Amino acid sequence: MKSHSKLFMNMQKRTIVSLPGDGIGRVVLEETIRVLENAGFNADYVEGDIGWEFWKHEGNPLPERTIQLLEQHKISLFGAITSKPKDAAASELDPSLHEKGLVYSSPIVGLRQHFNLDVCIRPCRTYKGNPLNFIRRGQGNSIEEPEIDVAIFRQNTEGLYGGVEWSNPPEIVYKGLATHPKFIKNFGDVPVEELSISTRIFTKKATERILRAAFEYASKFGYKSVTVCEKPNVIRETSGMMYKMAQEIQAADFSGIELWNTNIDAQMMWLTKNPENYGVIVAGNMFGDIVSDGFAGLIGGLGFACSANLGKEVAVFEPTHGSAPKYADYPVSIVNPIAMMESACLMLDHIGETEIAKRIRSSISKVILDGKVRTYDMMKLTGSADVINHGAASTMQMTDAIIENL
Repeated sequence: MKSHSKLFMNMQKRTIVSLPGDGIGRVVLEETIRVLENAGFNADYVEGDIGWEFWKHEGNPLPERTIQLLEQHKISLFGAITSKPKDAAASELDPSLHEKGLVYSSPIVGLRQHFNLDVCIRPCRTYKGNPLNFIRRGQGNSIEEPEIDVAIFRQNTEGLYGGVEWSNPPEIVYKGLATHPKFIKNFGDVPVEELSISTRIFTKKATERILRAAFEYASKFGYKSVTVCEKPNVIRETSGMMYKMAQEIQAADFSGIELWNTNIDAQMMWLTKNPENYGVIVAGNMFGDIVSDGFAGLIGGLGFACSANLGKEVAVFEPTHGSAPKYADYPVSIVNPIAMMESACLMLDHIGETEIAKRIRSSISKVILDGKVRTYDMMKLTGSADVINHGAASTMQMTDAIIENL
């Protein structure tokens, strides 16, 4: 049998674009790369510029040079970014960039749209022994801890995040809206300068792609059901189209997989009543964002929530948490790096390095089950610089423990 070292030497060396971004993004990404290297993943990492500092000093949080890096290397690990409302973002621009009509937009959304990273996968699985796992009361006042294994497929580029919006819409837009009788009835007497409008656009091509991806994933990994989580009883055109297409796809190609239909509001109630019943869930952009955060809360919160953004050529892997700038300047980093590490495992799965991904996940499982090394969130402490003094592991200590168990 070949040794692990010889196997690793024979692996194709890849180039991964690392995008630390803002706040805690850098530390969780650096610690994740440390785990990847110790697990035997053979890669070069080239860092790309992205995030708030580039917005402030260049007026662009996603510089063209970073886009070119992704076009060349195709695969990226992404840390986190800071986003602020329109006026707050404008106020932080370098004075030389004022009055140039620059408007901040999220660089991760920009990446998704530029490279058409339209399939977002957000797995939510419980780790045995995680003190943050969801529990509920069962019969006879017993305590139950259901095992959750859900994969949320979120359409990434359309819907409410498509960016087609106006405040004080131009005349041609207003006239178009005015052709709809409900617009005239409900908003016809509102002055145009008092209107702000965000669109929710679904296309059949993108909707079919996310639905097929969800069904194929369910088929590949043995999930019994795919649930369309939308709101077709109210948002009849877009949500209705998605569910109708799901019915057609299931009947034609995936008859062995059950198709379920839930409304997003009811789903948020049911996910705390019977989360173990769900397998693959598919939704548009906003509802997929909501339901994935809901399930993430059941497995320990955003410190355990990973995601993959997949296009036909380019893929970006990121934790779903934010940049947490209040923690970024602590002398010792306290944040939980597992979500970033799980995102790297999704990357490994995507490029065919499944054995290394299994090793890393197994090591994470051992550390969590052992319970000796826990970050502040796992100890249910409020995040502050002194949690280390109360027994919480630092980001680096958690990484060290995971490496030790590889």
